Amino acid sequence: MAEADEPEATEPAAEREITMSRAMVDAIASEMRGNDDVFVMGEDVADYGGIFDSTEGLLEEFGREKIMDMPISETGFIGAAVGAAQAGMRPIAELMFTDFFGVGMDQIYNQMAKNTYMSASTVNVPMVLLTAVGGTYNDAAQHSQTLYGTFAHLPGMKVVVPSTATDAKGLMHTAIRDDDPVVYMFHKRLMGIGWMPAPDGPKTPVPEDDYTIEFGEADVKREGDDVTVVTLGLHVHRALEAADDLAEDVDAEVIDLRTLVPLDTETVLESLRKTGRLVVVDEDYHSFGLSGEIIARATEGALDELSAVSRVTMPDVPIPYARPLEQAVNPDTADIADAIREVAE
Repeated sequence: MAEADEPEATEPAAEREITMSRAMVDAIASEMRGNDDVFVMGEDVADYGGIFDSTEGLLEEFGREKIMDMPISETGFIGAAVGAAQAGMRPIAELMFTDFFGVGMDQIYNQMAKNTYMSASTVNVPMVLLTAVGGTYNDAAQHSQTLYGTFAHLPGMKVVVPSTATDAKGLMHTAIRDDDPVVYMFHKRLMGIGWMPAPDGPKTPVPEDDYTIEFGEADVKREGDDVTVVTLGLHVHRALEAADDLAEDVDAEVIDLRTLVPLDTETVLESLRKTGRLVVVDEDYHSFGLSGEIIARATEGALDELSAVSRVTMPDVPIPYARPLEQAVNPDTADIADAIREVAE
């Protein structure tokens, strides 16, 4: 009998540990190399490389025709991005702070989000609106909001919130290739820039090859049997820290939503059918937002299994400038741990 051929040895895919900002830039650069229709426009995206390093190094490789600094006119350049997308290009327009959405809201919601529907699908709007969210560094009420719920509430746009470098790269590839408009919301504190230290968690091993992460698939970052913690962005890492701190007494499962639209309700419900207890952690405001939506879906889909619910959120106040006041209103690890203990009792 002939001996069976031994399987060929394969090299594992190359990985390197990089920051979330570097992972985003790597994905953008790769998409630009492969598709001449991809370009970047926004305030300080060229020479400065984005104030949170979201476009660092792209100007040197692609030049000013593809990496374009825009004047301070969000209405103007977001509108130009919508037009370019409808003409068949794939623009990435950076809204420097999500708080600035108000001055460009007509272009974002009445054009970017609706034009496919209004045109009976005769045009698509394949663009990415890249925007920074979150506080924790004393930039006051007009530069520190997350506004997850605001964008998720508006039909027509997909909404992405990465929490690690691995997710950031895969989600960026998916966002640029998507034929619908995508709002890609990155937390400033996770980017790994020198003047704003990140927690340990977001810097992760990232494959050098291109890959995508499907929208609408939450990631269970920590498995557990006692309490389900649902969150996103910066607070994934604070929830993981709280879960580790309580590990001797409470076994908490931490779910990173990764995308808000589409929302992976089933992963949340599957966890709740196991734990029966829910904590939702959200840096957005307490009322009329993501935390209430998750709880509503939990009661609709797993009411019989649900025995306790709590949410840890930003209170309904403008975000303070003073560091002690901002720290007081922004949910931290201790707040999350208290909520986990409360529902576990």
